[in-house]
Amino acid sequence: MSRTGFRRTFAALSVCSLALAVSACGSGDDDSASGKTRITVNCMPPKSAKVDRQFFEEDVAAFEKANPGIDVVPHDAFPCQDPKTFDAKLAGGQMEDVFYTYFTDARHVVDIGQAADLTPYVKELKSYGTVQKQLRDIYTVDGKVYGIPRTGYSMGLIYNKALFEKAGLDPDEPPATWEEVRTAAKKIAALGDGTVGYADYSAQNQGGWHFTAELYSQGGDVVSEDGKRATVDTPEGRAVLQTLHDMRWTDDSMGSKQLLVINDVQQMMGSGKLGMYLAAPDNIPILVKEKGGNYKDLALAPMPGGRGTLIGGDGYMFNKKASPEQIRAGLKWLDHMFLTPGDGFLGDYARAKKNDAPVGLPEPRLFTGAADAEDQQVKKANANVPVENYQPFLDGNQNLDMKIEPPNAQQIYSVLDGVVSAVLTKKDADIDKLLKDASGKIDGILARG
Repeated sequence: MSRTGFRRTFAALSVCSLALAVSACGSGDDDSASGKTRITVNCMPPKSAKVDRQFFEEDVAAFEKANPGIDVVPHDAFPCQDPKTFDAKLAGGQMEDVFYTYFTDARHVVDIGQAADLTPYVKELKSYGTVQKQLRDIYTVDGKVYGIPRTGYSMGLIYNKALFEKAGLDPDEPPATWEEVRTAAKKIAALGDGTVGYADYSAQNQGGWHFTAELYSQGGDVVSEDGKRATVDTPEGRAVLQTLHDMRWTDDSMGSKQLLVINDVQQMMGSGKLGMYLAAPDNIPILVKEKGGNYKDLALAPMPGGRGTLIGGDGYMFNKKASPEQIRAGLKWLDHMFLTPGDGFLGDYARAKKNDAPVGLPEPRLFTGAADAEDQQVKKANANVPVENYQPFLDGNQNLDMKIEPPNAQQIYSVLDGVVSAVLTKKDADIDKLLKDASGKIDGILARG
């Protein structure tokens, strides 16, 4: 699943028209009439996102001025990647020279032979060595580099500090275990007046997504390390479902309305009627700007359980038909746009602050070492949100195992949706049978590839 939120994590991609299919979508023709190296790129913000569009255009213009031998042709639309058209564009030779991907796409694009091997060129990407290794590894297959990470996120526990105080809980000591989540949720729900202690998704594949995150937090996995069999029918899987069952039916701390999706839960949190839910940091500005929340009340803790957390993100890969000149030009463009600490489309925090975009959220945190220190310093200098509310998340994440989504994620999430929804809507749900059945279905998905 992708997180929601547009500013700093936008998802905007173009689907090339047939008229552009030869001239502008990964044709391998790297020279325009002027003799410049020409690259097509996607994930340009659409015109409806006026501020982001302006920033993107400004940055492309600055890049071309600094690199007069390169012509960048950006394509826009929404979202950055449409699963319905992604494979068709790849197979039809219509993909841009430099194209956006989710982390979960990397292996698939390589396996179907549609990615250019960047290994001989990555030494020319100034920032490559500063990017977190676990993110670089996502785009490394059999020792070869096929893509460059752009952003990363990890799941945590968003909670309402005001409700914590009202319920007699310490807002500076968020729950660190699922037992503590259960205890806190019960106290918050006891406030009455429609207040819910903890909410979770259980529809539109989002329940399966959260089950995966919760399983990771318990130290479990959805599939085996070799990706060939399901590993949900385990003590860790049962622990996840038993906790949800007990909060829903024994404690009555999850409310009676179920089959919730992300917008439902965000509405509850923004209105001040929800104590906790799992999300990435970019949910926070949505809660404030769209759902009526207040930055001072919204805090973020690491995933309860202390074992692991689900990570996701995005990056760019290169069309297999791209010439060496286009690859070199594309890497320069990525350095300029996304991979320079404290600068560029995602990192110019002073510009973002000036335009009332949130600065100071704990992610994306892409870099390591001196590059990370520089990026964080510039971010802190321009922060316009209460960064102290997110310190527990930053501290706690240092000790968690960061785990990417499983292969065939959406198909697997669809199976697990049924498991989670059954537990939250049927008091007598048979957890063992649900997990056994889900395991068989997931094995079938993995066998089909």
